[in-house]
Amino acid sequence: MLLNVLGSAAGGGFPQWNCNYRLSRAVRGGEEGFRPRTQSSLAACANGRDWVLFNASPDIRSQIAATPELQPPQEGALRATPIRAVVLTNADVDHIAGLLSLRERERFVIYATQRVLEVLEQNTIFNVLDPQYVDRRPLPLEGVIPIADSDGRPTGIMVETFSVPGKIALFLEDVDRADDGFGTEDGDTVGLRIFEPDAASSAFYIPGCAAVDGSLKTRLTGAACLFFDGTVFTDDEMLDAGVGPKTGKRMGHLQISGPQGSMALLADVPVGRRVYVHINNTNPILDERSPEHRAVRANGWEVGHDGMEIRL
Repeated sequence: MLLNVLGSAAGGGFPQWNCNYRLSRAVRGGEEGFRPRTQSSLAACANGRDWVLFNASPDIRSQIAATPELQPPQEGALRATPIRAVVLTNADVDHIAGLLSLRERERFVIYATQRVLEVLEQNTIFNVLDPQYVDRRPLPLEGVIPIADSDGRPTGIMVETFSVPGKIALFLEDVDRADDGFGTEDGDTVGLRIFEPDAASSAFYIPGCAAVDGSLKTRLTGAACLFFDGTVFTDDEMLDAGVGPKTGKRMGHLQISGPQGSMALLADVPVGRRVYVHINNTNPILDERSPEHRAVRANGWEVGHDGMEIRL
């Protein structure tokens, strides 16, 4: 199975269009040690032909343009795509807005929890995805499901879904329920184990996660690869940078550093490769010369980047 990191940044990308923080200035200016990044998405293929996307970022058009495997084949039909399905981990704008760019009456399937499917149904702009062509299929909150194309043919990709601590999408927050997670419910955020039938190895994709507990650590044990939420290095990073009033916890993301950060909490979990993705434009690990970047590398983590490929 081939895994391709289409986008490794959090919402807004890197640089964000209106961000003038020092990291965005540096990547915009082409400084050494900085790579531009598009918004969070992963692609997987098990048979060299059928591709499954995990989240559809607003940058999906440029991500497809940068990935020949996702483009129509040279000798294919006038309208064609090797993308058979899109699997959503939540309803965040940076994970669903790209669906609108896939509206040209092409057959594929959207897989999401019932909670996320209801968000798409209630936002009528997603009706541009003609239901005669784009099927919407529910993911279980806990369970294994084969990912099939619009005709029911298997793609060779299986996913196991499981709830992770997270938060309702920003545009759905109910400020009157701040003490109740702003209205967060089961199914708002899930993690995924991605694998092939009968294969011994698997990868976990968890681009949004607010906490790590014992059950998650047990689940991850022995994985060949883990793509994990790397949004912020410190919980109050955006406040310190002066670019926003929210902490990582307020946004539903666990910080990387500190005794209660993901780097420490997952240190004793045996995983083949561990990669931070969904990285915010204020996160200093984006500077490859920074002590924070060196720290995550010294602790066995890789900093995800667009175009990164991992073969299991």
